[in-house]
Amino acid sequence: MKKLTDAEIRTELEKLPGWRKQGEAITKTFELPSFARAVEVVNAVAKHADSVDHHPDMLIQYRKLTFTLNTHDVGGVSAKDIELAKNVDQLAK
Repeated sequence: MKKLTDAEIRTELEKLPGWRKQGEAITKTFELPSFARAVEVVNAVAKHADSVDHHPDMLIQYRKLTFTLNTHDVGGVSAKDIELAKNVDQLAK
């Protein structure tokens, strides 16, 4: 697994509305209709993250969820983060 270049990250983020590069990670905040729905999304993402052994940072603030993704082994954003971002988007729908 290799760290993506800034150009590669920009190209991938064009396909992921709402995600942005922040330092050596990508991040997105979702606003859900209720706290209960926010927790459901966190649980769904946690289950998926365990299955692919790639775990995001997740911040719950009532109905807002912020996900921060990076690959510690490469010191930045990798293809694993892009794939996880796609899954987070699907699970948050």
